Amino acid sequence: MKITVYSTATCGYCYALKRWLSDNQIDYTEYQVDRNPIAANYMVSLSGQMGVPFTTIEQDDGQVDKVLGFDKAKLTSILIN
Repeated sequence: MKITVYSTATCGYCYALKRWLSDNQIDYTEYQVDRNPIAANYMVSLSGQMGVPFTTIEQDDGQVDKVLGFDKAKLTSILIN
């Protein structure tokens, strides 16, 4: 499983999401879209918008789940259950 978090340096929800992932010992890769225009463009191509946090979860079978915002219930159902 590969988890990617698109965030900004000043986003409180981004911070909460990353803290939640760390607290649950879930590894992820982060791209700060306010500092990386290539990552920002890629995030928009995946999500169709500029809102953060935006998380992609790529399963081993290739299925990709996309989560906009810090949706703890959805993240829990995908990552923990």
